[in-house]
Amino acid sequence: MKAVNPPDGGAPMLVVRGLSVYYGDAQALDRVSLSVRTGEIVALIGANGAGKTSLIRTIAGILKPREGEIEIEGRPIAGLDSHRVCDLGVGQVAEGRQVFPSMSVLDNLRIGGMLPRARASAGQTLERVFATFPRLADRADQLAGTLSGGEQQMLAIGRCLMGAPRLIMFDEPSLGLAPTVVAEVLETIRRLHGDGMTILLVEQNVAASLKLADRGYVLENGRIVLEGSGEALADDPRIREAYLGL
Repeated sequence: MKAVNPPDGGAPMLVVRGLSVYYGDAQALDRVSLSVRTGEIVALIGANGAGKTSLIRTIAGILKPREGEIEIEGRPIAGLDSHRVCDLGVGQVAEGRQVFPSMSVLDNLRIGGMLPRARASAGQTLERVFATFPRLADRADQLAGTLSGGEQQMLAIGRCLMGAPRLIMFDEPSLGLAPTVVAEVLETIRRLHGDGMTILLVEQNVAASLKLADRGYVLENGRIVLEGSGEALADDPRIREAYLGL
């Protein structure tokens, strides 16, 4: 197994070592190891069914690993309940957005701010979210289910930010969105990174994700098979053929 010490120049925010996850008897992840240092964007790429969502859900505490370790800033979190993982500063923007459709935009955001770590600063955070996404401010009293797909994705990101995360995991944030909205979502991720947010990114647009990423990992059949800088992976002939159609 490869060592997963963080790259030079940054302390580890997230470290995963030898993680194996099963659905019944079917293995989803096979001794996966990776790291994300503070302030990085790390892209996780792979085909459908490679195990990307399983990895994110396991880090988030939704799935329980059969073996392996997960640490946030040196603290073991493998097997913790998801609400405890969230309260340690791990945020997730799940695939499919998953807003509460029968609740208002404002109430969706308030739910994100209910974590113990976030309550004291919830008012200030809400102001920042509305400054980042003015359309959410304009639609604060509107039911979330009546928003466009792009607006729902903004709401999902805003709700995550309300929890005061130090690490955000994005799972297919552009899925099902129009190209102009995709560009807006990716620009939001770039700006969050510019503000110092640590990000683990799963994104179907591999070229865009590698352009954003400091580093990346390639996941195939539940195993990490390749890693490197975003630029190096984008130039790798194997990646260009398998994922970029070049």
